[in-house]
Amino acid sequence: MKCFTCGCGQRLAFDNVQCLACGRRLAFAPEQMLLVALETLRGGGWQILGDTRAAPRQLCRHYEPTGICNWLCPPGAPGGYCISCAMTQEIPDLGVGGHFELWKRLEAAKRRLVYGLLALRLPLSGGAWPADGLRFSFLADTPTRQIVSGHENGLVTLAIAEADDAARAIVRESLGEPYRTLLGHLRHEAGHYYWARLVAGSGWLPRFRALFGDEGADYANALAHHYRLGAPANWPDTCVSAYASAHPFEDWAETWAHYLHIRDTLDTARAHGISVADAPMALDAAADHWDFKQLVNAWLPVTLAVNELNRSMGLPDMYPFVLPPAALDKLQFVHDVVAAVPKSWQPQLQ
Repeated sequence: MKCFTCGCGQRLAFDNVQCLACGRRLAFAPEQMLLVALETLRGGGWQILGDTRAAPRQLCRHYEPTGICNWLCPPGAPGGYCISCAMTQEIPDLGVGGHFELWKRLEAAKRRLVYGLLALRLPLSGGAWPADGLRFSFLADTPTRQIVSGHENGLVTLAIAEADDAARAIVRESLGEPYRTLLGHLRHEAGHYYWARLVAGSGWLPRFRALFGDEGADYANALAHHYRLGAPANWPDTCVSAYASAHPFEDWAETWAHYLHIRDTLDTARAHGISVADAPMALDAAADHWDFKQLVNAWLPVTLAVNELNRSMGLPDMYPFVLPPAALDKLQFVHDVVAAVPKSWQPQLQ
């Protein structure tokens, strides 16, 4: 995450909607990848502070009065939604107590996912809008239906119970997971979309199969076997997590999520001027210009330092994982796939 600054010089955070120093309204402009200060126009609408030549801007429909979102829309945005909110196809019944707050948390996590995908210049759909691309449904269990989180044909379905910290902790403990967050869950499910979008039917398949295995293995049986018997004893030698050992699709999705963890965390550390011994954080270029070896050489000492900081506060490790050589090879594969994405696939945000 970048460091953002208001026109008055005040430091800002990604989710801010108002500058506490000057009082100006704030919004995130995806086409600039910046949190910007706004000023009202006489004829209505908003203008980015100092940008007098641009057309009036529109706040996302979820900006007010719900406070769900703090992004700007492209001119003429369908439905009045920003590019992140437009990806949400279904939401829970907001008339049920507690659902609004859970939905709000889900959208906040999704905006961070979308920010990271835009920063990596990854395609969100086949065109400017995600009608046929990456989409989300956030749903609640009912007496007659239990929501199963997962991905199918670009649609990520997530049970809103994942946004309940207590409920998520129970699931994490029951599955023996060292880490389970909303953002991590969304990154994992998005990984399935990007396998289908970037790897399936491409020249990447032979290398994918050499590293991850045959994706044609029966998926349902593999998951049933994993949940019945658990991960094989040697999974730490080959995978980023126990769940990654269940099937090549899950290995890819887990590795993809960890790659996004690494890229976003390093970019945030660099933007905030965090310096860690033995980590090349002082490089002039942002992390999207680093080669894979540079990323790993920065990541390992950063995680060691931050894990120790968490322990100093009596908290669990921020990154409770060990990356064996085989997992690093898989991460490099993800890095190479991301780096090869054609610029022509990038969404048009203006």
